[in-house]
Amino acid sequence: MGLAAALVVACAAGGFLVYHLASPRRVTLYAAPGPAPLAPASLPLEAAPVPSPPARRIPEVLPELTLPGLDGRSHRLRDWKGRPLVVNFWATWCEPCRREIPLLRSLRRERAIDRLEVVGIAIDFRDAAQKYATDSGIDYPVLIGEQGGFEAVAAFGMDPVLPFSAFADRAGRIVTLKVGELHPDEADFILDRMRDLDQGRLSLATAREQIAAGISRLSTRRSAVAGGAAH
Repeated sequence: MGLAAALVVACAAGGFLVYHLASPRRVTLYAAPGPAPLAPASLPLEAAPVPSPPARRIPEVLPELTLPGLDGRSHRLRDWKGRPLVVNFWATWCEPCRREIPLLRSLRRERAIDRLEVVGIAIDFRDAAQKYATDSGIDYPVLIGEQGGFEAVAAFGMDPVLPFSAFADRAGRIVTLKVGELHPDEADFILDRMRDLDQGRLSLATAREQIAAGISRLSTRRSAVAGGAAH
């Protein structure tokens, strides 16, 4: 199963495949899965008018992407090649993004033996991202997409919906993308398959197939539990 197909299966299972464009003239960020635009009105969101958005393709490897970090330096995503990587797109105004941060911090700590790195890309203003990172104790690298954020989203073949996370192996190959809030069982399932991939126990194609099937099962189980609790 290819990466795009695996993404569609994983997202559709969780109801997260909700890419929204407010109009051909204006791009608006959304928090998945809600349909209401949440971006601050003052954030520059204008995009060139097009008759219809071109088809995008999820890249097989981490894109050539350079953004400024909260540390005052510019960073390339490929600077972290050689380590398993979670690239998390988020914003301070996005509630599911905020809920993910403690999980991302714990994953980085618990999987230090695998040299896992988490890189946050904040589609937000620098000052807002800096304050939130400090207040919430973010201890992983955070890059700022105040100017190049939409280009960064597009470089991953995505429309502007938050949050989403890209998982890349040590070789910089994108193994899967998770659209919508990342849950602990999903993260562990994906990262366990990535460990098997990095240690040669799985092929890339098999890892993607197992991840797609596993995320579908976990999402179905979560929906069933939520439905039972509602009754």
